[in-house]
Amino acid sequence: MRKTAMVLIMAAALALAACGGKPKVQNDGSTGESVGANGGASTSGLEGDAGSVGGSGSGASGPPGQLGSQRIIYFEFDSSDIRSEFVDVIAAHGRYLAGNASIRVRLEGHSDERGTREYNIGLAERRSQAVKRALMLQGVQESQVATVSYGEERPAVAGSDEAAYSKNRRVEIVYIN
Repeated sequence: MRKTAMVLIMAAALALAACGGKPKVQNDGSTGESVGANGGASTSGLEGDAGSVGGSGSGASGPPGQLGSQRIIYFEFDSSDIRSEFVDVIAAHGRYLAGNASIRVRLEGHSDERGTREYNIGLAERRSQAVKRALMLQGVQESQVATVSYGEERPAVAGSDEAAYSKNRRVEIVYIN
């Protein structure tokens, strides 16, 4: 089983290395997981181009106000539980998305560098799925939300101390076209 997994990872890495560019969610018609263009990210959800980031001049801008401008949800070490200080932030995004059915988001899950690559991909996926469930409790349709897990591959802050780790354990809410 380990050899099979390694062969699949290598094949995906070779196939994706030729693609280049930003990660895109594969359009296979399913809502299951697939391998993203970053050589190991786990993605699920939306079809089409997920490379347009809202708030930077393109795509949807997100909800108005201070809560709506917060797009990063931070997590405790080795946890996918949503911290109480982020419940209102997620609720604000959820209400906005529920009232605007044509707007979509990508939830990008991340972890710090501690743990194996595989474990961190799984942990980051659980974090993005936790935020997705919280959004859906606000009335957001599943078709409006995609998830991607980058694990430790895209740190927000370089470093090997708690200050850096705490900024890397996150889910980013990215508004897309």
